[in-house]
Amino acid sequence: MESRGKILMKRYELGRLLGKGTFGKVHYARNLESNHSVAIKMMDKDKVLKVGLSEQIRREITTMRLVAHKNIVELHEVMATRNKIYFVMEYVKGGELFDKIEKSGKLTEAVAHKYFQQLISAVDYCHSRGVYHRDLKPENLLLDENENLKVSDFGLSALSESKRQDGLLHTTCGTPAYVAPEVISKTGYDGAKSDIWSCGVVLFVLVAGYLPFQGPNLMEMYRKIQNGDFRCPSWFSHKLKKLLYKILDPNPNTRISVQKIKESTWFRKGPGETRTVKEKIPSENATTNAAPALAMRRKKNVHEDVKPLAVTNLNAFEIISFSTGFDLSGLFIRKECKKETRFTSDKPATTIISKLEDVAKALNLRIRKKDNGVVKIQGRKEGRNGVLQFDTEIFEITASYHLIEMKQTGGDSLEYQKLLEEDIRPALKGIVWAWHGDDQQQKE
Repeated sequence: MESRGKILMKRYELGRLLGKGTFGKVHYARNLESNHSVAIKMMDKDKVLKVGLSEQIRREITTMRLVAHKNIVELHEVMATRNKIYFVMEYVKGGELFDKIEKSGKLTEAVAHKYFQQLISAVDYCHSRGVYHRDLKPENLLLDENENLKVSDFGLSALSESKRQDGLLHTTCGTPAYVAPEVISKTGYDGAKSDIWSCGVVLFVLVAGYLPFQGPNLMEMYRKIQNGDFRCPSWFSHKLKKLLYKILDPNPNTRISVQKIKESTWFRKGPGETRTVKEKIPSENATTNAAPALAMRRKKNVHEDVKPLAVTNLNAFEIISFSTGFDLSGLFIRKECKKETRFTSDKPATTIISKLEDVAKALNLRIRKKDNGVVKIQGRKEGRNGVLQFDTEIFEITASYHLIEMKQTGGDSLEYQKLLEEDIRPALKGIVWAWHGDDQQQKE
């Protein structure tokens, strides 16, 4: 086990832990020869092989070696031992752009203009090298000590050679709130145009403080995305609104190109005069087409449409974002009120569902297997705040590795937490490989 102060490969002195995920962790480190700071992502080879991550890691290495730009996190080198894989990367000490939005609620147009120019510069460079990021969002945009933006996390990226004979990409991936409508449609998409859409969502979030497309469920959110159904808040300048409607055009054939974005008035000159009246972000209960910043927390990866009792396919690399140290839901949800929990399992989906049925029966709970693959579990009597209910959805990473998300959808939160901690967790021990998102993330 790596520990602080340990010398790695006789070249790097390990420092503090920066983050931790299912397949490894990220440490601050110092290059002993140059004295430069770096970030080292360490992954366990056995876990990587077990869940079929090898191809994603190879692609990330290939991609990051293709792109060398001042607004892209630099990959210095990749090392390996018998048990570990080490990514030695540029250390970006300013943290995620997401954190900056969370702290301030929203950014001024002038500040957002600077970051958006840097984002477009990096994305345009990637596209010129035949690289499509496919998961652009504030969580994957870092800030250095000089407040300059750096694009990171190329785990879901695609290269030009990934295109099929029709010249399009076909893998459905990304983060739901940021994904382009043509990616959802599963008819093939242009990687450059889908990245442009994601850049537009990022720009909206920077200035609004909330997401442009929201809904009570994924299907409703997808409907709004496919229809381009969003509304700019009143504090957006006219020039910014004009640009955003061109970027968030649901028709990829008429969507604005990177070159045209660069030629736009707002991109070249910025917002101009700044407003003196500070606008408020709509409250959670306000009548608005957009959801507040609360809804910006990380969402699960885009998945294919599911049939009743089907298991949802999930890109394995993005599973890291669900893990402790990478899940940002704690920034918006008080821990005592958290309504979601996740665990991974190396059991088949049929075994997981069977176990859920057994647990529900033992705890005298009703279980209903419907609603597009979501297993609904309900209490049999009224609690302090209605009948307790929680939904369980199973995501397939590989045929023998699954992510299970449990989310309270009704009843009293304290009653749910007590049931979860005292009864459900112990009862599921036989099928759980690791719990995620809290202090109990460990291998059972």
